[in-house]
Parts: sequence; C-alpha cells; structure tokens
Amino acid sequence: MFAHLKELYRYRDLLLSLALRDIKVRYRQTVLGVAWAVLQPLAFMTIFTLVFGKFGKVSSDGTPYPLFSYTGLVPWTLFTSGLSLAVSSVAANMSLVKKIYFPREVFPLAAILGCLVDFLIAASLVVGLMVFYRVPVQPQLLWLPWLLALEVAFLVSVALAASALNVFYRDIKYIVPLVVQLGLFVTPVIYPVSKVPAHLLPWYMLNPMAVVIDGMRKAILHGQAPQLGPLVTATLLVAVLVLAAYLYFKRAEVKFADLI
Repeated sequence: MFAHLKELYRYRDLLLSLALRDIKVRYRQTVLGVAWAVLQPLAFMTIFTLVFGKFGKVSSDGTPYPLFSYTGLVPWTLFTSGLSLAVSSVAANMSLVKKIYFPREVFPLAAILGCLVDFLIAASLVVGLMVFYRVPVQPQLLWLPWLLALEVAFLVSVALAASALNVFYRDIKYIVPLVVQLGLFVTPVIYPVSKVPAHLLPWYMLNPMAVVIDGMRKAILHGQAPQLGPLVTATLLVAVLVLAAYLYFKRAEVKFADLI
C-alpha cells in the first residue's frame, strides 16, 4: 500500500497536468467558460426554490430556501460531476494505458481534482448569498475542511472502484448516473435531516454525503458544530472504503491493457 502511494507521489506532476488538461478541455470553446461551474448549481437552486420551496413548502429549518438548497447543491454537484467524469476516465485514455506505464489511478484522481476547482468557484457564491441574507460568519466554519476532506475521500473511493469496474463491465457508466439520481432523494439536498424519521436516522446517516451536507449546513447557516457521532462514524467508514477501493484498483489495473 505505502509503495503504491510512494509511486503515485512520484507521478504528482502527471496528475496535475492531467487535471489541468481536463479543466481546459471542459471549458474550451465555451462562451461563459468557468462561469458554468456556478450556473449549474444556481439553475438547480432556482428550480428547487420554485418547486420545493414555494410550491411544495419543503422545510428549510428557518433558513431562506435559496441559501439552504445552494449549500446542499454545491457539495452534491462536486460529488456527481466528479464521479461522472471519473467513471470513464481510464477507458477513455486507452491509448496511454497501452503504451506506457504509470499509476492508472491518476486518471480518476485528475478528474476529481478538476471538479474541485469547479467546487471552489461555485462555493464563492455561498459567500455572496450569506451576505445577501445577512448570515453571520461563525467559528464553526472551521469544521468545513474536515467535511470537505470526508467528501473528497468518499468520492475517491467510489471513483476508483467504479472506474476500474467500468473497464471490465461497460454497464457501469450507465448504472452510476442512475444510482446518483436516486441518491439525491436519500441525501438531504432538497430537504433537511430534521425531516428524516427518528427510527431511520441512524441508518440514514451512514450515507457519508448526508453527514457532509448536513454538517456544512449546520456550520455555515446555523453556526453549529456537526453531529460528532455520525461524523466520526462516516470518517472511519470512508477510510475503510478508500483502502478497499484502492487495493482493488491496484489489483485490477494489471489487466487493463489486455481488456481495453
């Protein structure tokens, strides 16, 4: 394991180069450029505010629904966009995989790094919304690095496993978007965690993205610390998932060149 990580570190320049390439390709010949990173969650925020906030009267725990939904959509968009790009990243680079050796995990990791840039751009609008709705800055924002690291680690674990499986079973690239769409309804993007029945809450909070989004909302909107129990549990769970996914990826990569 440590040998693999040491080898990955040696190829850090390649990882950064691929991430920059993905960013440039994504916005090449677009009129709005990186503004698309903000427009996607902003568009969903508008739709969710009208459909669920105005028509459906979905609770937002006393927070203006546009701000409530946007703070959930930004981390959710990072997860969905990062996963969708990472799933096909190995198969899409078949020419490089066949020709030369380097750690193949750089492909899904580069896709995630590129999406992190979009996340930071989109997150800047949260600051603007906080100013507009007069939400004060609280010390609890110091929890955000832990929550973001938890999300990225979870995303890495799913991306590594899915991108490796997609080499062997091309159905994966069709299954993942479906699962992600369904995941929106078991993650507190549209509604708050307070609406989840108490007897289901322990199981519900096993979803790391539920812990991340609920924790971010608590820290940003309410000046509260995340629930420590679910946060620690999710961190330990994700640590196991990352280890298992990485070991699986390294075992599978020796067969990539023969199958792609």
